[in-house]
Formats: sequence, C-alpha cells, structure tokens
Amino acid sequence: MTSIGSLLNATDLRKTYGSTPALDSADFAIHPGEVVAVMGPSGSGKSTLLHCLAGIVRPDSGTIGYNGRELSAMSDAERSALRRTEFGFIFQFGRLVPELTCLENVALPLRLSGVKRKAAEARAVVWLERLEVTGVAAKRPGEVSGGQGQRVAVARSLVTEPRVLFADEPTGALDSLNGERVMQLLTAAARDTRAAVVLVTHEARVAAYSDREIVVRDGKARDMAAAL
Repeated sequence: MTSIGSLLNATDLRKTYGSTPALDSADFAIHPGEVVAVMGPSGSGKSTLLHCLAGIVRPDSGTIGYNGRELSAMSDAERSALRRTEFGFIFQFGRLVPELTCLENVALPLRLSGVKRKAAEARAVVWLERLEVTGVAAKRPGEVSGGQGQRVAVARSLVTEPRVLFADEPTGALDSLNGERVMQLLTAAARDTRAAVVLVTHEARVAAYSDREIVVRDGKARDMAAAL
C-alpha cells in the first residue's frame, strides 16, 4: 500500500492491551475519495486499527499522518475537534440520541460546532433527502425501522461533509436488503463528496463496495491488491 498522496496513513502501528498484542507493525494508507474495506476475523485488530486511525486510541508506537499532520503531535482538544469537523463515524448500531427527532440527530454535529439551529436543520434536511428518509424527520429513533435509523445515522455522519468517514460494521445489525441499500447510499454519497471511507467489516458482500481490501490478521495489515 502506498502512502504517496494519501490523506490518512499509518506506519508500523503497535498496540498492546495487557499481554495481548492488538496491532503488530500494521501499516495503512487511504486516498481522498477511496473506499477501503478493513477485513479480518473477530479479535484480529481491525477495530483497534480504526480507533487508532481516528485518534480515539493512541498506539504504543508508530506514526499516523493526516493531511500532512502527525496525530500523536496533536493535543486531545485538537484531535477532538478533528473528529467533530473532519472525521465522520458510523457504527453497527446507529447510536442516535433517543430523545431527539431524526432531523435533530442529523443536525447535532453542526449544532455542536456552533451552527445556528435553522441553518443546521436546513443542511440536515438535504442529507435526509439524499439518504431517502425525509419521511422520518419528525420521528424519534425508537419510532423508525432499523434500516431507516441506520440511514439517519449515515446522514448524521456526512452532514459535516467530513474528509474521512469511519464505518465500523455499518450493516451488521441489518438484514441483507437494508444492508445493501445502506451501502449503496453511503458509498455514493461519500464518493460525491470525495470523502475517504475506512470500512470495517467481516462480510464479503459489504467489502465488495470498496475499491481495495486490507486484511488484518494477528495485528498485521495486508493490502490484498498489492498481494496479487
């Protein structure tokens, strides 16, 4: 995997929890507009890799560069701001705020960044339309289906137009039909905005939406394209 011209890259990442190595000399690189699937069995280190790349977890050693900056050199406040404005996140279970409407959930990242309510909700409506769920705008998460809720979560992750989108098993809680539609909409929207997508999955049908696959096993990352 080449880091030349990459937006986000990591070199020789190592992370150990107790006596258990989660990452062992793992490398990674992704370019703007690229969708990279990170695959591997449970406990292989793929989620740890995602958390390190996103600045959530500090590796024990190695370097992570984002847009010409070293993540480990940033303060906690700087990394937090990065996750709020330039990084987007989608999880297996959407993690929507149950007390808020779906529209308010999508607008929330903008509101946390200081955008006025009216402007934030106007942008949220645009993303609800793109994810084909405008009909649930006034409903709360508990009142919508799993597929609808995950599309709302995708809209929320993209409303700030992040440069990197981290998706951790985004269809893991959905049936195959809803999972396929979520992936179609997610990848189309990300490519339209030139967002790079780090997609953690164990499903081949989900990985099929990516441009490239990285397999993590025993803490090591292997670029399948380079292996051919």
